[in-house]
Formats: sequence, C-alpha cells, structure tokens
Amino acid sequence: MKDYTTITSALRRILPEGLLLAGIVGLSATALQAQTTITSNQTGTHNGYFYTYWKDTGSATMTLGSGGNYSVSWNLGTGNFVGGKGWNTGSSYRTIGYNAGAWQPNGNAYLTLYGWTTNPLVEYYVVDSWGSWQPPGGTAQGTVYTDGGAYNLYRTQRVNKPSIVGTATFYQYWSVRTSKRPTGNNVAITFNNHVNAWANNGWNLGSHSYQVMATEGFQSSGYSNLTVWEQ
Repeated sequence: MKDYTTITSALRRILPEGLLLAGIVGLSATALQAQTTITSNQTGTHNGYFYTYWKDTGSATMTLGSGGNYSVSWNLGTGNFVGGKGWNTGSSYRTIGYNAGAWQPNGNAYLTLYGWTTNPLVEYYVVDSWGSWQPPGGTAQGTVYTDGGAYNLYRTQRVNKPSIVGTATFYQYWSVRTSKRPTGNNVAITFNNHVNAWANNGWNLGSHSYQVMATEGFQSSGYSNLTVWEQ
C-alpha cells in the first residue's frame, strides 16, 4: 500500500492547497482503479488489456492489477475455471512475453497461452506448465522446438461443449512443453512457430477472437500471479 502521508507531505511543499487536494483525490482514484476483483463470468477491458473469466462450479477470485497483471485464487471442487489477460483480438504473429510471479497449483491446472478462432471454430493452448497432470493425454502428433524448449502437438475434439459461440462441436489445438517451463522474468512465447507447426499437420486457425495468457484449473485449488505483454 502506498504511503499517502509521505506523498502528501511532498506535495504540500510544492503545490497550493487547492491543487494539493486535487492531487490527493487523483492519487486515491488511481489507487482505486488499479485493482478490480471479479468472481463471476465476464469479459472486458482493464488498464488497456482484455480479460476473460469463466467457471462452471466452485470458487475462483480473479484480481485485475495494473497493466497486464492479474492474480487468481481458486478452489474448484469438481469444477473448471479459465481466466487471463491479453488482447481482444488475437494474432498468429504475436510474440507474448510474461512473468509468473507465482504459479502454485494443487492438482490439475495449466499455465497457458489460450485463445479462440472462428471459421473454423478452434480453441487453442500453448501450455508452458501444469499441475499434477500433463494435458491433454493421448499420442503426440509431432513436435515443435521453439523458445528454448520442445512442445508436443495434439489435436482433440470437443462435442457439444461450451464455446465462444455457445454449445458447439470443435477442435482443440495443443502445444504442450515436454517439461515444465521454469517461471521467472521475461519469458517469451513465439506464437507463430506453433501456428506453423499446427498448419503443417493440416490444423488451420480461423479468424482470431481473443488471446490471453491464462490460468486454467479443474478439480483443483491454487494461486497464480502473472503479468503479460506483447514483445
């Protein structure tokens, strides 16, 4: 929490009383706008970034911080949650940078670049780390080497499941790092390398909807704190 007594004393030395009051009000408004806590399904924009929050059952509290920062505390029972910050319109050519200040899953969870396209309707994941289970299961259909590691490629199908256009049948494209990526500062995901690897298998994306650096959990609990940006 900012020390407003110290800030006020500094302002008092340089500003007239009227401007001082306006400055204090402005600082307070900035502080109030810096964080927003949400607990229900929604999308929107916050501090220049798109965000999404979706869950079916259980508890998940998402706090939107400054810039591309957010944190999530979740306890889902048998439920599923996915949320993150990023961009309202994704791009096949975006390089995403992120810091994982905390990544503490207890059970099934992913730390992932996540997004959707339409025509065709596709849900995609570039998974850098996970909890107790490495998704998505099954046999890999290739490997792409990028950003200092290897990612196995998978395609799965969801039948009559929730999507950005309502209940639908669609494919999921996956790139899953073969070992959990160490979290830290200035981690990069060169998304176009994954897009090209999927396309080499005949798995094409459509028109981009949103694209976020996401936390997903199911039948689990945990805490994450991430900051995302475009490199």
